[in-house]
Amino acid sequence: MRLLIVEDNVELSRLLASGLMAAGYESDIVNSVAEARDALRSVSYAAMILDLGLPDGDGLSVLSELRRKNDPLPVLVLTARNGLQDRVNGLRSGADDYLAKPFALEELVARLEAILRRPGQLLGSSLKLANLVYDTESKQVFVDGSPYVFSARETSVLEILLRRQGRVVPKKNVEDHIFGLSGEVASNAVEVYVSRLRKLLTEHHARIIIHTIRGVGYLMAEEK
Repeated sequence: MRLLIVEDNVELSRLLASGLMAAGYESDIVNSVAEARDALRSVSYAAMILDLGLPDGDGLSVLSELRRKNDPLPVLVLTARNGLQDRVNGLRSGADDYLAKPFALEELVARLEAILRRPGQLLGSSLKLANLVYDTESKQVFVDGSPYVFSARETSVLEILLRRQGRVVPKKNVEDHIFGLSGEVASNAVEVYVSRLRKLLTEHHARIIIHTIRGVGYLMAEEK
């Protein structure tokens, strides 16, 4: 699951990304309002951690723009502004939660998990389809109760398709989930990892099929 960290303190943003990776989250880091806008246009994120005091403007402007577009992206504001009116303004601007600095990483992760557990969001400790169960914490796949470990990128593809099972997932969303802002990606990279995942599912007798919706993306469903 990929997050966007918007934080101009380079050391803090790296510590955040490291702590979140230990908790099972991939992160992209940007340091300004302009970079946040570019990242949000380019990548589909599970959630955003947003500082307010940024060098080129107020982080609330990014939040307000999202909500004006009816974008439901979960946003946790993380800021040194800890007055009552600051918290009220942040929440009324559309923040899902508000955490003041200094903070404990364990609390931030717990708040993030609470946001992502809300109806319509993406977090769940296990995902099931047909005879397959995927444990999002251990990253293990179980087919008919037998455990298997897939590579990180095949697991990423499996997770995003399982979370949206029965629905078409655009190819760009799959690509973003795997690679984020990591740079140039081969034009057939997603197809390669989907193909590898199909092979693994077949080898382990998972009763699951991945449909390719030409020109659009992929749909995962139970094999009838």
